Amino acid sequence: MLANVILGVLGLFTLWFVIVWVKGIKEEKAGAPTPHLLAVGFVTNFFDTLGIGSFAPTTAWFKGAKLVQDRIIPGTLNVGHTLPVVVMAFIFIQRVEVEPLTLSLMLIAAVAGAFLGADIVSGLPERKVQLGMGIALLVTVGFMLLGMLDLMPVGGEAVGLTGAKLVIAVVVNFILGALMTLGIGLYAPAMALVYALGMSPLVAFPIMMGSCAYLMPAASVKFVKNKAFDMKAALGLAIGGVPAVFVAAYLVTSLPMDVLRWLVVAVIIYTAVTMLRSAAKSAEAEAK
Repeated sequence: MLANVILGVLGLFTLWFVIVWVKGIKEEKAGAPTPHLLAVGFVTNFFDTLGIGSFAPTTAWFKGAKLVQDRIIPGTLNVGHTLPVVVMAFIFIQRVEVEPLTLSLMLIAAVAGAFLGADIVSGLPERKVQLGMGIALLVTVGFMLLGMLDLMPVGGEAVGLTGAKLVIAVVVNFILGALMTLGIGLYAPAMALVYALGMSPLVAFPIMMGSCAYLMPAASVKFVKNKAFDMKAALGLAIGGVPAVFVAAYLVTSLPMDVLRWLVVAVIIYTAVTMLRSAAKSAEAEAK
């Protein structure tokens, strides 16, 4: 019952986002995305569905191939990946039981954080975006490495929280929602939060997928209205990404995931260093 209510509200959120985005597409008269951008959308969302995450790999691809200006990468990530993430939520969120109050409050907190964060990030100058994303990528790698090296808490059996633990979960998810608008993927830190609070590892999936699916339409509406994203790149992520979710969810049975995760870590570290070097160069140029 709860899952149906959550998905029904998510459907309304997504409809709101689609209406705003379609209006923006008509106003900008954007052309079709290139095959390269469609490939970015397909590949990153394919691996996102398998649990690797999409924000950091997409940032690395955009930066390495010089497809999107650094300043508007956060907005492009949020707008472009919204529809694929919503599809993931509809596929997976009904499979795991979570205590209703815990899930509802954490979803609301994530949306509130993203709604606030999107306005702030939309107005940041390029140097601050480069610096923020460089740090964000390193944070993401840190969480990925903790999980890959089995250094994160192992979790417990709880499917819900009360008292101080519930307050901590809500506050932290608010912060994670705000940080996601800067390009920090929510999956890894949300999983660490769930484990640390003694909840069942399975509970991480509806919480992190639901949080992303709820907050991204809210944040993306802000990015669209502020025109702080790349239209063609976002369209490429969405159009290429939605079918990739179905392929990964229903057709893929086995992949060398450990090798792929280490490869992604290496690429993200390289991109983080590149982003921080760009920020340093921007600071030097401003000082002259």
